[in-house]
Amino acid sequence: MRRGGRPRRTTASSRIYSELREELVSLQRRPGEPISEAEIALSYGLSRTPVREAILKLADEGLVDIFPQSGIFVSRIPLAALPEAIIVRKALEETTAGMAAQRATPSQIMNLQAIVQRQREADAARDREGFHQADEAFHSSIAEIAGYPGIWRLILQVKVHVDRYRRLTLPVAGRMTQVIAEHEPILAAIEAHDPAAARVAMEKHLVRLLHDISATRHTNPEFFDQQA
Repeated sequence: MRRGGRPRRTTASSRIYSELREELVSLQRRPGEPISEAEIALSYGLSRTPVREAILKLADEGLVDIFPQSGIFVSRIPLAALPEAIIVRKALEETTAGMAAQRATPSQIMNLQAIVQRQREADAARDREGFHQADEAFHSSIAEIAGYPGIWRLILQVKVHVDRYRRLTLPVAGRMTQVIAEHEPILAAIEAHDPAAARVAMEKHLVRLLHDISATRHTNPEFFDQQA
């Protein structure tokens, strides 16, 4: 037992869940790839029970598929679910961008400027992971500036498969540079305290994800569930 009366297994399961989830969302584990409970348990030096608990939670999120007679596999990206998730995200982030433009302080604007600069540096270094982390920071910071960080937590739940899809777009030549070019007018509108322009710039940025679905699924058809 740990302090507070919580069993160690719960803590172990949470850690395994968090780390496996990051591997799945970042595509370190590719869609369709088998997952071995025994191998994961061995790597953590644990029994299979906390591993199973973590995998069941990931299955609830649609990140893994469990087939009793065949095994456990990384789920393919559900193609049909992507447009709805992007539309929900776009609606929420248009709102936070507009509110951020109304409320941003000079120090908050400087933070956004620093994040975009980190993206430029990551693009120059071809650091896709660093770029992705800065991208997440840019959007989450806007929600915080708006005064509604809970909206970002909601978006994180909605966009789990969108994030997997987005990881496939980053290696495309010029994609990271394009994202920066889309972030710059959002930042400029927030700097100018222009809510309407911030909403429009955010809408233009996120709607591109909808336009890119077709090209990406044809580039990596094996990663998608075309029937979902």
